[in-house]
Formats: sequence, C-alpha cells, structure tokens
Amino acid sequence: MKFINLKGYLYDLAEPLVMGILNLTPDSFHAASRIQTPEDIDRRISVILEEGGKMIDIGGYSSRPDAVDISAEEELRRLTPALEHLKMYYPDVMVSIDTFRADVARRAVEEYGVAMINDISGGTMDNRMFETVARLQVPYILTHLRGTPQTMQHETDYKDMLEEIMLYFADKLRTLQALGVNDIFLDPGFGFGKTVDQNYELIRSLPEFLTFERPLLAGVSRKSMIYDFLDCRIEDSLNGTTVLHTVALLNGVNILRVHDVKQAVEAVKIISKLKNH
Repeated sequence: MKFINLKGYLYDLAEPLVMGILNLTPDSFHAASRIQTPEDIDRRISVILEEGGKMIDIGGYSSRPDAVDISAEEELRRLTPALEHLKMYYPDVMVSIDTFRADVARRAVEEYGVAMINDISGGTMDNRMFETVARLQVPYILTHLRGTPQTMQHETDYKDMLEEIMLYFADKLRTLQALGVNDIFLDPGFGFGKTVDQNYELIRSLPEFLTFERPLLAGVSRKSMIYDFLDCRIEDSLNGTTVLHTVALLNGVNILRVHDVKQAVEAVKIISKLKNH
C-alpha cells in the first residue's frame, strides 16, 4: 500500500514519513521528552514541524514497562490542552492519538479533528476499540503487545515469536477489514513484551511483514533495546537510535515514530537517495 488516507488527503508513502512524539506524560521513560506547560507544547510542535516531521503523535498514558495505570479522566486531562492548541493553531497538521481507550480515541477524533488512532494494545485492552475505529473511519495503527504496560516484560516466553506476531496480525486484520477499516498500519511493537535479543530478531525480520501489503511503523526511538545493549544512558542513545532507524528504513518501514525529528528526517533523505539513485 503506497498511499494512506488522512482526513481526505492521500499521503504518498513511497518516501517514508517521520512522526514526532508529543509526550504529555509525567513519567515517560525518556525524561527529556516530557511536555507539561502550554509554552512547552507550542515549542515542541514547532520543533517537530520545522525539522520536517509530517505527523504528530500525542499521548497522555505512559506505555513504558511498569507504568502507573491512570484513569481515562486523567488521560484526557493531560491530553486536552495540547489537543485544543493543535486544533486552534495547527488545524492542518496530521495528528495521531496514542491511546488504547476507545472513548479517548473517539473524543480526540470527533472533538479535536485527530486524523489517526495509535493503539499500542491492538484492541486487546478495550474491546470497543475496533468498532470505534470503524465508526470513525480513520486510519489505525495496529500494534503487537502481550499483556499490558504493567505486565508485558514478564510475558516474553514465545515458542516462536515471529510466527505468533504474524498470526496475531493476520487475525486482527481479518477482524478490522470485516468491520470496514481499510487504512491500517502495522507496528510490531518494539519493546512491548520483548527482550533485547527478541527486539533485534524482530528488526531483522521486518521484511516478513511486507507480505501483509500494509504500511509499517517502527517505534524504536531511544528504547531500552538501545541503551541497555550499549550500556549507556537514555540521553546518549541518539546515535544507536539513528542506526536502527536506518536499518528499519532499509527493511521497508514507512513511518518512524521518533523523539528526535531532525536526525530521523536526515536518515529518510539519505536512504531515499540511495534507493532512487
């Protein structure tokens, strides 16, 4: 699939897109990415756009391992100032909502014009999510996750990880398509119920997912598969992140979800130049 429909616009995915993270959680694993004040919100949006980001992924629920479980009301409280700001000052920017809750997703789309739903749970943490996506008729990012953010790192005992994820996607895609959802991204879920070694096996296996003929999203930015493996701080994991972004792009990824937009955009440009010489 080379095009994706976002708010009536067809986006060409022949050249990969960079999605900048707008993180409204006070307990995200990457402390430097946490946005709290209205000034910080506007500054972060401006940076994402100025550095070449084509989408903004906004989230108010931390999905790091052992994250604190918050209510839907608290999640919305965190999200609302940024959603209002984006609607008022950046109405043409393509925004995705990072949530596993159907009601949060619905309000973000209906009240604030959000263009896409990014659900880390693949519909497993709210059984109303797939029907909600179908009713809203917006693109959906289908992510592989075992368990919840609170339990996922204790659920890494796969018999055959790649086979399980492939079957998971096949099953979920059938359900979504039967409901009339057509624009679907696949996210293998790096760091979600996978060990460091399993994450590297997964990034080597990205070409396998091209058989689904769906655009692929990779979210590896500054994750533990980098800083744990390299024995460095999160703050020092940008170089490793760029290396993995490069590998992901070479393996067919269409969207990079990132903290550091400029470096990801440069990786996209260089890989595109190499492929289109």
